[in-house]
Amino acid sequence: MEDRIPCAGGVVLDAEGRLLLVRRGRPPAVGSWTVPGGRCEPGEEPAAACVREVAEETGLAVRVSAWVGRVERDAPGGGTYVIDDFACQLIGGTLRAGDDATDARWFARTELAGLPLVPGLLEALTGWGVLGGEG
Repeated sequence: MEDRIPCAGGVVLDAEGRLLLVRRGRPPAVGSWTVPGGRCEPGEEPAAACVREVAEETGLAVRVSAWVGRVERDAPGGGTYVIDDFACQLIGGTLRAGDDATDARWFARTELAGLPLVPGLLEALTGWGVLGGEG
């Protein structure tokens, strides 16, 4: 049976509508930018994993406001990451890269197309209508 690995990600926009992204420091897609997130711990709900992972990777505290969508991605060594993404409100903290993120920054919607994003990220976020602003 295929190994399905539950994960969660946070879609966080600041007051100017910029998207919070982290640069991945571990496989898959090392060096690519993505929304902060990671694996759910055993018994952990995806929304709770989202809040924890955003804090670990960015130093920021968030509150989940809504589930926005799910993507499935191949995991290294087989299996599938099942990633539930959540819209989050920023409630505190100081931005800094941490855990397996090598960088963490805010990006305007217009900057996203020029970044080395993880495969399918821009399409998913655009399809879910969570980026706001003009494309």
